[in-house]
Amino acid sequence: MTKTNRLDKGAIVQRDLETYSVSPHIAGGFCDPQTLRKIADVAEKYGAEYLKLTGSQRIAIIGVREENLDDIWSEFDDPTPAVGPCIRSIKICPGTRSCKKALQDSRGLGLALDKAFYGQTMPAKFKMGVSGCPNCCSDSWMKDIGLFGVGDGFRIIVGGKGGRAPVKGTFLADIGSAEETIKLVGRIIGFYVQNGKENERLGQLIERIGFGQFAKEII
Repeated sequence: MTKTNRLDKGAIVQRDLETYSVSPHIAGGFCDPQTLRKIADVAEKYGAEYLKLTGSQRIAIIGVREENLDDIWSEFDDPTPAVGPCIRSIKICPGTRSCKKALQDSRGLGLALDKAFYGQTMPAKFKMGVSGCPNCCSDSWMKDIGLFGVGDGFRIIVGGKGGRAPVKGTFLADIGSAEETIKLVGRIIGFYVQNGKENERLGQLIERIGFGQFAKEII
């Protein structure tokens, strides 16, 4: 019997329709050597075909068998798989930790957002990107919620998306502190959960109700 995605186990079926890929959570793509060794050890232990660095700053373990999925996830301290209609891995640039062009601490804000919201169930898949400056190395304009550093805080963009029909997001607000930024992101997420239809991305919700009404509800 041909197999399909096992979203309940955080697994995506591969081209052969027999094996799967899994992508352990690596918050913002920041990790230590022990994490890399663990992923490599698990891949070898369960006979993965290869590893792939993904656009969501994770490492996909590709070509594993369905009967091994539970055992694979049990190997990791943070086994929560974020696939399907939920908040996906937040894309984060290094920010002021190391980048000479950064204006704000995108790493600190991004990891705080990851801790607060990663994996939360949503009406559709939901992506965020946090960049340290307007160069937007985390594709902030192409996310459901995008943030990037400006001189006195973070600029918030909403309603963007990538894919085969990309949509550039819309400027919502400039916020001065990380704490207030997290609160505003929480309000956006809460409004979307309450008002979004099944499989409706945030940008589609905004288009349906009008940006003015959306901003009035949020800010």
